Amino acid sequence: MSTLIDTFIAPPCRDEIEILWQDDHLLLINKPTGLLSLSGKNPQNLDSVHYRLVRLFPGCTLVHRLDFGTSGLMVVARNKAINAALCQQFSERSVTKEYSALLCGHLKDDEGIIDAAIAKDPALFPLMKICEKEGKPARSRYQVIERMTREGIPITRVRLTPETGRTHQLRIHCQLLGHPILGCDLYGGLDLPGTEQAPRLMLHASALHFVHPITGEKMNVRNASPF
Repeated sequence: MSTLIDTFIAPPCRDEIEILWQDDHLLLINKPTGLLSLSGKNPQNLDSVHYRLVRLFPGCTLVHRLDFGTSGLMVVARNKAINAALCQQFSERSVTKEYSALLCGHLKDDEGIIDAAIAKDPALFPLMKICEKEGKPARSRYQVIERMTREGIPITRVRLTPETGRTHQLRIHCQLLGHPILGCDLYGGLDLPGTEQAPRLMLHASALHFVHPITGEKMNVRNASPF
């Protein structure tokens, strides 16, 4: 079996990680766009959320990831026990995640559900594919917030709520919907005239809802989209 090689080299990210809240058990951060969640195998991709945070908070571990181009909320465990407890919440799908996104074009429906299994395809690496036979179940909800036009380009602002957490799920589901995320270089978000100038992937993790593993407090965290 051949080993897939990721040739992507991340450009330097000058933006800082914003620590929104912390206690002895976990951190809530705002990840900037253009920063890896974890350092890659390529030594040129050393910089990442974990690489930076572990120097400030030794022993911290990532509970989940955001794509390189995605900004927004992440919860970070400060020790292995907290990581295990939070990972259990994610695996049981008791954690609710919301994203703000700008999609290419104007969506016809005000809300809907995208239910389409996602699979890896070595021939397409690093892209994923929709495949009911080989893929893992994947389900996303969308709700239109605003339809607008920017410099003559039709764009729709939506709230995206993934019910599963597959790689590139929101990006490929929006492509399947016929309205890829603006600025998405992998799934058609640069196909509209003029969108090749999109400054970034227009996807931001804007809300997290989970239970604090120690205090039992319901954590309802929001972080407004920068776009």
